[in-house]
Amino acid sequence: MLPKPVLRLKDVIFCTGLSKSTIYSWMDAGTFPLAIELGPNSVGWRATDIQNWINSRQDVRPK
Repeated sequence: MLPKPVLRLKDVIFCTGLSKSTIYSWMDAGTFPLAIELGPNSVGWRATDIQNWINSRQDVRPK
């Protein structure tokens, strides 16, 4: 089984339309998926976590 792809920050920004500061702020608040450590100075996000988060946002649209 192949591992799931990991997205880097620029990819997460592109996919979500959020800024870097918003992503990290929402991670601290527990409202955005946490990054995983890839190395001493490198992090990424599981693509499935980001896709699930995007899908969950459809439920919170203003009516």
